[in-house]
Amino acid sequence: MPVFLLSDPVGFPPPHLASDSGLLAVGGDLHTERLLTAYAMGIFPWYSRGEPILWWSPDPRLVLYPSELHISRRLQRTMRQSRFEVTVDRDFDAVIRHCADAPRAQGPGTWIVEEMIGAYRKLHAEGYAHSVEAWRGSELAGGLYGVCLGHCFFGESMFARIRDASKVAFVHLVRGLHRKGCRLIDCQVTSEHLKRLGAREIPRSTFLRELKAVLNAPTFRGPWADAEFQLHA
Repeated sequence: MPVFLLSDPVGFPPPHLASDSGLLAVGGDLHTERLLTAYAMGIFPWYSRGEPILWWSPDPRLVLYPSELHISRRLQRTMRQSRFEVTVDRDFDAVIRHCADAPRAQGPGTWIVEEMIGAYRKLHAEGYAHSVEAWRGSELAGGLYGVCLGHCFFGESMFARIRDASKVAFVHLVRGLHRKGCRLIDCQVTSEHLKRLGAREIPRSTFLRELKAVLNAPTFRGPWADAEFQLHA
């Protein structure tokens, strides 16, 4: 399969033309219009410092249906102990910075480069990108961020400085979105960590069909309020 080089006009080739690795296109920019167009087509950026912008649409796709969230007994016990206070959209900048600094299983470095941070901060300011924070007192113990379009939440990254903090944040996000009517959470690429929380792989064709359906619903555009999610961990 060829890898496409993007030109200045906003647009992408069809996702089914992606390579076996999921790589679809190279280049372009991270302007809000292009990012929203990409997400609506089931495409996301993922690249490292020193590389051009790389755009991906993997097959299969890892997703989580909110009704299928799995919480282990140990995590249930942690949540009952109220170790963390959970908030939404309180400190997006800190969350994305901590995600950028979090150790990666594949080695040193990060794909959340400064250009990405700036682009997602702008998405947050415009009400499309959101963060969930888990606090231990005044310390940010863990969290995650992602993008919401229609009734789909596209998860981008999470971090934990204290054990289970990111899992608690994730559980509250999923439960809150479920109450709001969200039908699909995109986890992008396969992760055993997320599979243990109930995520599963589906064919890209299925994902794209379901994504098209949920994008017909109005976006839960931010900023989100804690009370909407009843977040008390």
